[in-house]
Amino acid sequence: MATELGGTQVASLLETLPGIASVLRNPVADAFVGLIRAGARLGEFKIGDAEEILRYAVRRTLMTQDETDRVLAEVKAAVDRRAERALERATERAKKPATPTKAKAKAKPAKRPAPKPGKKKKR
Repeated sequence: MATELGGTQVASLLETLPGIASVLRNPVADAFVGLIRAGARLGEFKIGDAEEILRYAVRRTLMTQDETDRVLAEVKAAVDRRAERALERATERAKKPATPTKAKAKAKPAKRPAPKPGKKKKR
């Protein structure tokens, strides 16, 4: 026989068993958080997060499966291209000989304009 847990019981259960909150958390919520962080450049984009959101949209009949497949194909192609470009840049950097950098000259502070004649300083 299943019994329902009240709000205080759930709260005490979450406090008692560390790590259970992550198990009980909705994977769609995690995917939203991951995509938002990636959009703000606070985290890395994960295809798994995009897949979870798209599956959610199909379950809720917000999108068709065909549209989801097209979007995922575009995303996977973009991720693959980005990885290839990163690899090309890394190999180009490895091929270039290291050149010593020139010491940057310190910037001089800006000069204040001379006071105009006839004006007195207020004290």
